[in-house]
Amino acid sequence: MPPAAEVYIQATDTDPDVRARAVVEEAHRRLLDRLTALTESGEEPTDAFTEGLGRLLTATEQSLYAAASGAAETRLLVRALRAASDTVGGHAAALAAATDSAERVGAARTLAGMLAVHLGMERAVLLPALAALPGVDLSALVGDFTTVLAGGRPEDPAVLDVREIPHGRRHPRIFTRFARLADGESFVLVNNHDPKPLRREFEATHPGRFAWEYVESGPEQWQIRITRMADDA
Repeated sequence: MPPAAEVYIQATDTDPDVRARAVVEEAHRRLLDRLTALTESGEEPTDAFTEGLGRLLTATEQSLYAAASGAAETRLLVRALRAASDTVGGHAAALAAATDSAERVGAARTLAGMLAVHLGMERAVLLPALAALPGVDLSALVGDFTTVLAGGRPEDPAVLDVREIPHGRRHPRIFTRFARLADGESFVLVNNHDPKPLRREFEATHPGRFAWEYVESGPEQWQIRITRMADDA
């Protein structure tokens, strides 16, 4: 029987996945409340709002999207959400560039509508899909989400050794680590076999955006340096 701390009733407030989803939903609610106030006042967006929106998008990318991008079940969903996130950023820029109250109100309403739909898709579709993916720890991902949202950065190892991780749980960890790299940064993956299927997944999800360099090629251990490349690399 698992320790008492791990006992919970699924789909209730004691379920770690339910608590994790509630954290994301609360972050969404706070941001939308601030945006609603802007649609009513026509005031210029504050630095706190602009920074808060940017951090929310970044936190989501580096935690939720990162883990989902490496799974066939959620890969297309993440592509669509990333495209929508870019559109949200464009509307936010339009709001920041508005020059009078009427223009700001219009821009704020457009952004509010787009953001409400986008965040609703994350809550209603992405989070349940992540919770159902083998190998994904939604609570841990949301922990990283809150760290980035607060302006911090999750601890990311320079060497990611997945040999002791069950096979079904490896790829979400690897793709999450890659998503947090800046252009030119890398990490070393340590595995107990040549991860050719993983490389094919990288080619499907990040074409032209990564470099794959064998540091050690068996027979008992493989080490691969994976580097994030710039768009124009």
